[in-house]
Amino acid sequence: MPPSVALSALSRAELEALLVELFGEIASLKLIVAELREENARLKGLKGRPHIKPSGMEKGTEPPKPQKQEKRPVRGKVSPRVKVEEKVIGIEVPPGAVFKGHEPFLVQDLMISATATRYLRERWITPDGRTILAPLPQGTAGHFGPELRRFVLVQYHQGQSTMPRLLALLRSLGISISKRQLVRLLNENHEAFIAEAQDVLRAGLETSSWVSVDDTGGKRGKNVGDRSFFPCTDSAQGSLWVMCLRRSPFPR
Repeated sequence: MPPSVALSALSRAELEALLVELFGEIASLKLIVAELREENARLKGLKGRPHIKPSGMEKGTEPPKPQKQEKRPVRGKVSPRVKVEEKVIGIEVPPGAVFKGHEPFLVQDLMISATATRYLRERWITPDGRTILAPLPQGTAGHFGPELRRFVLVQYHQGQSTMPRLLALLRSLGISISKRQLVRLLNENHEAFIAEAQDVLRAGLETSSWVSVDDTGGKRGKNVGDRSFFPCTDSAQGSLWVMCLRRSPFPR
């Protein structure tokens, strides 16, 4: 449009078209200026204009895209770690029905119950006046059985259970026990468990191809082993560590 034409002589429609054209030219010039500034900054080794990602509010206004329906993962075969007891469940069927075998359905359960056994030990007196008393079953020490002592140690050391909670748990299961008796179970008569741990250590040191050390500082103490960890000692003495790493017999 020639510059001599006065804007007052233009109609409204012509003015609007002129403004739209000018706005487009201004926008393109701004874009060119921004590109030149970025190129200038790049040549000078300066940081360019930061690229700001669009706000998440803009995405929220858009309708959600339909998600693809994922396949539900198939559960693998369950292999119980205990002996499976089989029970046959029968059903009344109409005459003429054909038997097609059994459909297995595995159910795992946990039973924790208290038992109390009164041993009636035979007592004899010999002609020379000596008294012979039948011995208790192997593993019986005191008035609490080995399974109960093992349960108490596992709950306290591995389960990190406190003394009051462990005492309340035993009483809720039907065990008649006092706090003093529980303390004795935790602190006394552990020779059999210590001997078992030492045997595990010896077997691990004899069969492992290489030995590593894991000092966690927890109640389980220090551990050594290759593919699987086995307990070493609860003591921090350096001589015991050297014995473990040298594969020498662990002291009893």
